[in-house]
Amino acid sequence: MKNLIPLVFAAIFASSAGAQSDVQAAEPALFLTADMADLSEFRWKKRPVLVFADSENDPAFIEQIELLEARIEALQERDVVVLTDTDPDARSPLRLKMRPRGFMLVLVGKDGGVKLRKPFPWDVREISRSIDKMPMRQREIRDAKDAQRDAVD
Repeated sequence: MKNLIPLVFAAIFASSAGAQSDVQAAEPALFLTADMADLSEFRWKKRPVLVFADSENDPAFIEQIELLEARIEALQERDVVVLTDTDPDARSPLRLKMRPRGFMLVLVGKDGGVKLRKPFPWDVREISRSIDKMPMRQREIRDAKDAQRDAVD
């Protein structure tokens, strides 16, 4: 009986992982590694949130990822892509540009400018509020309301 329980859990996780991979294939990935030379591929399309740490076992990094994963739909609504870098020895171009010291969260706007830096984990609600105050996001909200109003008329 004890040997059967892990098999049941493995089967459940495998089936749910398969379902998740189908959903992820339909839309671009929200969490990526920060191994690109710059953020130009996201300019005017996405709002990168960079999460730096000296190790993937850093408690602040783990907490930040859990906070982000808990409210994925709010991030998707705001066109956020999360880029992670937990290897300071690799000296990635983004790490060299942002110069984190230990854990650091960086919010970058669609225009490519750094909007905020935090040396501690931030809740998605706080990140969303910061994004919602940005002029481009305000315009997106207005355009969505206008489109909805036009659809009703």
